[in-house]
Amino acid sequence: MTEGARDAEVLVLGGGPGGYTAAFRAADLGKRVVLVERYAALGGVCLNVGCIPSKALLHVAFTIGEAAALAEHGVTFGAPEFDFAKLRAHKDAVVKRLSGGLSQLAKQRKVEVVTGTARLASPNHVEVQTAAGARSISFDSAILAAGSRNAALPNLPDDPRILDSTAALEVDGVARLLVIGGGIIGLEMAAVYHALGSQVTVVELLPALLTGVDPDLVRPLQRRISQRYAGIHLQTKVTEVRAEPDGLRVRFEGANAPAEGVFDRVLVAVGRRPNGDRIGAEAAGVRVDARGFVPVDAQQRTNVPNIHAIGDLCGAPMLAHKAMHEAKVAAEVAAGLRSGFDARAIPSVAYTDPEVAWVGLTEAEAAQRGVAVEKAVYPWAANGRALGIARSEGMTKLLFEPESRRVLGAGIVGVHAGELIAELALAIEVGADVWDVALTIHPHPSLSETAGLAAEVAAGTVTDILKR
Repeated sequence: MTEGARDAEVLVLGGGPGGYTAAFRAADLGKRVVLVERYAALGGVCLNVGCIPSKALLHVAFTIGEAAALAEHGVTFGAPEFDFAKLRAHKDAVVKRLSGGLSQLAKQRKVEVVTGTARLASPNHVEVQTAAGARSISFDSAILAAGSRNAALPNLPDDPRILDSTAALEVDGVARLLVIGGGIIGLEMAAVYHALGSQVTVVELLPALLTGVDPDLVRPLQRRISQRYAGIHLQTKVTEVRAEPDGLRVRFEGANAPAEGVFDRVLVAVGRRPNGDRIGAEAAGVRVDARGFVPVDAQQRTNVPNIHAIGDLCGAPMLAHKAMHEAKVAAEVAAGLRSGFDARAIPSVAYTDPEVAWVGLTEAEAAQRGVAVEKAVYPWAANGRALGIARSEGMTKLLFEPESRRVLGAGIVGVHAGELIAELALAIEVGADVWDVALTIHPHPSLSETAGLAAEVAAGTVTDILKR
């Protein structure tokens, strides 16, 4: 095919945060771009049925909790009344506003958006099933941004009362909710349903909630929700779910397993699987590993040089902000620029109450890799802002090299931890040491100053608490 005869110079498969970022960046670099997205609106899972609508609901849940807590300080509100239809409409309005904005950005950049399901057919074209029928689209370069899907459990009955994370967003009055999975998604939706009046039980197969996160960060969250939820059961396996007229009867096994129980809804939140097995990779010669991930190099290239992959397809962490940065790299390389993905640290956040955020090296990773680290912790019980808002259960932690004092990792647990972690991500990215953070003047009183004070603990200059 002669140069310029292809349908697209850059074909992007998937319109989530990674996909639309790649498409827009490639268009800004002068490329003729076609973006294929299975949903009617851009934004992918994250915007349409994931991180954005869940955060709209979590804001409502947090506000309900804060209002109730004010009773201890002399301000009492009446019991909340729920209009679930209006609440769902609020969530949907947030999604619609953002997806509408993306549609406008695509038009302004002259990105052609094709709605349908695509599969690679060769290294230079895809076959797309649209509402109007099949369409073949040829390309010079492709960026695969097909994302991931909810992992499923075997042997569950086909019953609408068994929810995945998408169905769980359609909130209504649920009296008894069982959450299978104590990871980020399960705990975030547990927070929403608890605030909306549900009795929530969480079961987790592994020995800890938020597996992989340092235990000292998880502990304040677990302590708080253990006092509020009907039950949290670790090292517990669901062995049977039986659909009955009055609910879903569930049986468990394990050292900490509860007795058999009946629930109105069961949310399955046991992780996500990459969609590498659903994009026709074999037809283009693109390698996919046994878990469904697509291996890439620092330029996001697959083993087929003109085909790139980004986001959840490429491995953990499966986070939108990672995908968006990888997207720009892939688009720039496809446009002929020198670019590479070289992030020192990628922050993660569980938007629970309290929030848990971490970035860079964890204590567990340091131990596994034999990396020598020192730790400095500043307790929020000594922070005026945290005390003023009656949320002193949090803490801010730094991990740093013993000799250079360079910051290697950080963790925060407490309200708004997801907002606070960015400063410490930047510190790791620029190679800052604890003195750089400690000598940065933070506003007082604020939660953000706990980062500076944790650095002062590391530097040995802290005066707000006794030095150890």
